[in-house]
Parts: sequence; C-alpha cells; structure tokens
Amino acid sequence: MATPSVLLLALAAASIQAEAASSSDLPPAALQPDVEDAMLTPVPPAPRRVKSWDEALALMRERSTDLRNAVAGVERAGGRWRQALSALLPNARAQAGVAYDLLNPDVPSGVTQGAAGDGRTATTPAGTLSMTLTQSVVDLGAWRGLSSARAAETSAVANLQDTRRRLTLGLAQVLVATVAAERAAEINRVGLRRALERAALTQRTVELGAGNQLDVVRVNQDVAVARGALIAGDEQLRQAREVLGLSLGFGQAIGVDPAFNLQGLVDQTREDCAPLERLDERPDLVAAGAQVESARDSRRQATAGYLPTLGVSSTVYGLTTDPGFGRFATWNVAAVLSVPLWEGGGRGGLVRERAGVEAQAEAVLESARREVELEVARARRSVEVAESLVKTAVEARDLAERTDRLTRRSFEVGRGSSLELVQSGAALRQAELNLVLREFELVQARLDAFLTEARCDG
Repeated sequence: MATPSVLLLALAAASIQAEAASSSDLPPAALQPDVEDAMLTPVPPAPRRVKSWDEALALMRERSTDLRNAVAGVERAGGRWRQALSALLPNARAQAGVAYDLLNPDVPSGVTQGAAGDGRTATTPAGTLSMTLTQSVVDLGAWRGLSSARAAETSAVANLQDTRRRLTLGLAQVLVATVAAERAAEINRVGLRRALERAALTQRTVELGAGNQLDVVRVNQDVAVARGALIAGDEQLRQAREVLGLSLGFGQAIGVDPAFNLQGLVDQTREDCAPLERLDERPDLVAAGAQVESARDSRRQATAGYLPTLGVSSTVYGLTTDPGFGRFATWNVAAVLSVPLWEGGGRGGLVRERAGVEAQAEAVLESARREVELEVARARRSVEVAESLVKTAVEARDLAERTDRLTRRSFEVGRGSSLELVQSGAALRQAELNLVLREFELVQARLDAFLTEARCDG
C-alpha cells in the first residue's frame, strides 16, 4: 500500500502533467508589445546614498541629537556625583583683605587688639589673611546623597546604552523600509508596464475584430489603477528617504545604494551589539532599577536631615605688622556638632516629596518590566509568523504568475475575456507586492528579535 507521501507526489505529478497538457493546446505566446510611458521612468536617485551599514551607523552616532542628549545626561550625572562627594571631603578656603578706617586713618581697622603681638603694631591700612579647613566626620545625609548620585550615574549610563540600542533598531528599521520602498517602486513600474502591454494587446484584438469597447475600458481602468499604485509607491519612497535622512542627522532625503547588503544587516548588527544573558540586564530595565535606587537613597538623605552632624574645623588668622612683614596671630581647631531643631516643617515636606518620587520610580520600573516581557515574547513570535507569511506569499505569487500567464495566452487566442485578463493582472501585481513586503518583514522581525534582547555599548 502506498504511503501518504507517495500519493501526494503522484497527485502533484498528475497535476503538473495536466497543466502542461492544457498549456500545450495553446499556441505560443505572441511577442510582447512595445509600450512607452513617461511614468515608467524611475524616481531620480537621492542626492546622497549610504553604501553600507557601518557608514549609516557612523553617521547616526556622529549626528544624532538623541545620542548627544544621552551623553550629556551621563556628564550631568557624573557632575552630580562629584558634588555629593565634595560634602564628605576636606574643604579649604583662604580669604585676604585690606581695611582702612577713613575717620581714624592712624588706627588699624578690623584688627583685634593684641593680635599683632608684643613689640609690634598692625599696619595702616591693615592687611589680613585667614585660612579655614573643614572636614565632615559624621554626616549620614551626605553619605546617602553620595549613594543617590552614584545610582543616578548608573542609570544615566544604562540610559545611554538603551539609547544606542533604540537608535540602532530604528536605523535598521528605516533602512529596511527604504530598501522595501525602492523595491516596491520597481515592482509598481513593472506592474504598470504589464498593464500597458495588456491595453495594447486588447486594442490590437479590437482592431482585428475579436474584441469590443468594453474590453478596452476594462484594461484602461486597470492601467489607471496601476498608475495610482505607482504614484503612491513613489511618494512612499520619497518619504522613506526623508525619514532615513532625519535618522542619519540630515535635513534632506538620503537613499540606499543598490549594492547595500540587506541580508547581511542582521549579522553586522550582531557585531555591534551583544546579546543579553538575562532579560533584567536590558539597559532600559537597568536604568529604571537604578532610578528606583537613586530615589530611595534620596529619600533616606532627606530623612537623615533630622540627625545631628559632626565636623572638624581649623582656622589660621594672620595680619601685616610693623616691624616685620606680618605674623600669624591665631590658629584654632574646633569640633562642630550641629543639631537640627526646627525648620518650619520643610524637612518633613522634603521627605514626603522624595517618598513620592520613589513610588513613581517603582511604578515606572514595574511598567517597563511588563512592557519588556511582552515586547520580547512578541518579537520572538514575530520571526516564526514572518517566515510562515513569506512561504505563503511565495506560493501565492507563483500561482498568480501562472494564472496570469495562462489567462493572457488564452485571451490572445480568443478563449478568455478581458475581465479575466484584468483580474489576473491585478492579482499578480498585488501578489508581487505582498511578497516583497513579507520578505522585508522577515528581515525586520529578525532584527527586532535580536535587538530587543541586546545591549549596544559602542
């Protein structure tokens, strides 16, 4: 007994033989009519075109304002951390001055009596120099502020990485869309040419007395539809070039070189970005988590404002004397204990405000985690869906092409109608466009699936 696979092969062979037999009954196809039309001229190329993924990526990184903003955010966060650190490090200050008493010119101004020392007097005008050194010893609020600034810097760095990932993904999407628009514009012209050839064939059939004016109207209507599709496709191509230009940091349309290797785009992207070992390592989740940590430490810093602080201060005071250039009159060291008592409720308000900021950061983190999980699951599934759609689109295009060829040959020998001719032509145009769309969707799906779980550090 034959197996199911053998039966399927036999049925397929019988179908092919039957089709060949039916096709052999038809005479050979006539020569294609020579058609000319101004709309068959391709869209002029863009003033500038990118030739490779590396060139496009370099232009984007050089001119992207979003990337500059993210880099500036890292710089700001680093400056905030340095400011927070300064509260825990020694602070030294020197102050010099010259004082002159206009009412009593002979009396040194601003000088404590006896500061000049035995046998010396302060000069007139009197010059003074003071140097102060302070060092925090116990300040929990300053340490919390430093931790908050460090977490904010970590968030800024992760946000820069996520910005690079999103810009890389966006650039890849725009490049795929531009190449797809270029290809669709070519197919639209092929479709218009075929429609014009059908119109010429129908007109010849009418002249030979084998057709009527209804056939002419039908094919001319099909030509009008093909022209409309071509006009819309050309405009989509121009808009895609403009979007690509904006993505690369230019205020003009930029095209893609015909030699651009779109199939190798995924491999080149893998060289620029690294896959993640765990989903929680994705930069946007890292940035959101660091923001929660920063907000938490910021709230703790405000709460620590209720606690006393302890510091050490040392001051050296000197003045100009006669005789001699001058002398240091005093040098003291003091321990300073600062105890907050009442601030009018401002500290409590600050604690409440930063607690609200912490709650908002936690909500943002949870929302980002949910969105990322859904985005990753959707990206993984989209590859399988896109592969299936490409397979079905190839089958539909092949069937539409076979149907159009047989319908046209039937019409040439008077066995088919103009309605069938128009319908088969429209179906073929749509099938070819669908196939192009599905093929580029597959490339885009593979890029999305990789970059949704990647980190771009370059």
